[in-house]
Amino acid sequence: MRSENGRRWCWIALLLALYMEAVVVAEDPYRYFDWRITYGDIYPLGVRQHGILINGQFPGPDIHSVTNDNLIINVHNDLPDPFLLTWNGLQQRKNSFEDGVYGTTCPIPPGQNFTYIMQVKDQIGSFFYFPSLQFHKAAGGFGGIRILSRPRIPVPFPEPAGDFTILIGDWYKTDHKVLQTILDRGKRLTFPDGIQINGLGRDGAKFTVEPGKTYRLRISNVGLQNSLNFRIQGHKMKLVEVEGTHTIQTTLSSLDVHVGQSYSVLVTADQPAQDYYIAVSSRFTTQILNSTAILHYSNSRKTVSGLPPPGPTTDISWSLNQARSIRTNLTASGPRPNPQGSYHYGQINVTRTIRLANHAGIVNKKQRYAVNGVSFIPADTPLKLADYYNIDGVFKVGSIPDKPAGRNIHLDTAVMGADYRAFIEIVFENRENIVQSWHLDGYSFFVVGMDVGRWSPASKNQYNLIDAVSRCTTQVYPRSWTAIYVPLDNVGMWNLRSQFWARQYLGQQFYLRVYTPVKSFRDEYPIPKNALHCGRAKG
Repeated sequence: MRSENGRRWCWIALLLALYMEAVVVAEDPYRYFDWRITYGDIYPLGVRQHGILINGQFPGPDIHSVTNDNLIINVHNDLPDPFLLTWNGLQQRKNSFEDGVYGTTCPIPPGQNFTYIMQVKDQIGSFFYFPSLQFHKAAGGFGGIRILSRPRIPVPFPEPAGDFTILIGDWYKTDHKVLQTILDRGKRLTFPDGIQINGLGRDGAKFTVEPGKTYRLRISNVGLQNSLNFRIQGHKMKLVEVEGTHTIQTTLSSLDVHVGQSYSVLVTADQPAQDYYIAVSSRFTTQILNSTAILHYSNSRKTVSGLPPPGPTTDISWSLNQARSIRTNLTASGPRPNPQGSYHYGQINVTRTIRLANHAGIVNKKQRYAVNGVSFIPADTPLKLADYYNIDGVFKVGSIPDKPAGRNIHLDTAVMGADYRAFIEIVFENRENIVQSWHLDGYSFFVVGMDVGRWSPASKNQYNLIDAVSRCTTQVYPRSWTAIYVPLDNVGMWNLRSQFWARQYLGQQFYLRVYTPVKSFRDEYPIPKNALHCGRAKG
């Protein structure tokens, strides 16, 4: 009897072990989306416009996901134009084929579809998506992305009562195709006409809260060129997350959100029951754009009253000090159980310093924008496909220098080479009298320093090498510099661009080719089976 019981327990133990092994190796969850892209009527500033809808919505639907989820997004292009979506902040680990910019992905032809297959590998936080081709971004097609922590990974604040996506951005009443034609003719765009908040104009968007409860607001600047200031009448905001990094929790009265950036704040409904203004205004502009939404208490019997809270306008030093105060919460967990601060970026030797200067100029009697003297022009074939299939003549590695090269501008399909697993420093040098905003696809990076004036090697003495925030988009103030550290741990062809969309469109971008000679699925996935082929890669 004992022997029989012993055998039974051995079988139970073996079955349990096999079950646990199956659990461990099970695939991460899949989330499926089916999107139809169409033109339709929108009214962001109170007048009818031709906008881009996703499943009939403007803005498009939010993507809700959890760390390591696989996202299967089937996009049907019902526009008369080629179309692509890019995923601002998703790192596309080992998978730049899915990045959704023309340097990596063939456009979806009119009347056809393409399925993006992506994993939000080891990521949390607030991001957004938008159309990357032509000047579609000025017509809509954008939406929020939220990546929640896995259930067993602690978050450094109590679970909020609600979670709102707030997409803000400057906006033109002019049709996006007219704007594109102006740029194609070599002219500059005029100043935008207003600000939209979740696709609506003044007092159009409303967010309902319960008295005494705390809510998370995920704020993204999806606009075309202007930094915006965000504030709520009578309420404080607690900053808790920036583009996938839990931050030291700082209480703010207002927050500068530069083009392409995303933030999470907590707001508690702790004021008398009524409606309050959410105010958004342009920063660093002579002409100030303003818009408002409504924070509505569920038991409110009083509409908004008084004036919206005023915001800062042209004060650079205030914004610079706020940016420097945003630090990583080293005691918080990230996407994995280990604390974010366990990665001691400040103790790693920098193997290369790249200095990038932006400037504007005229080429062939047309307005162009450049990085280190090179104004990017698209090739006839996505660069990633040309690289994968060894197609000659599409681009040349090294066609953009590592440092500023005078004021002259020339046109080229700019690609900078970089070694896989290198640890590099990039210094953005803004010599113009505007605020710039820069984004690197495929990565988050450590913003180690920023200041007014010219950068020099001595500027390294003021770097934050302990708890600098890790993010994917950073601002550079007028006649100032910003320095970032980037661990190049993601093989692929990655777009480094100005988030000012007219500047990006007219050449202020290039591609960083992170390369390893070892061809291994461990380092980079093969080309997707459903990949579209175009240009010289067709057939």
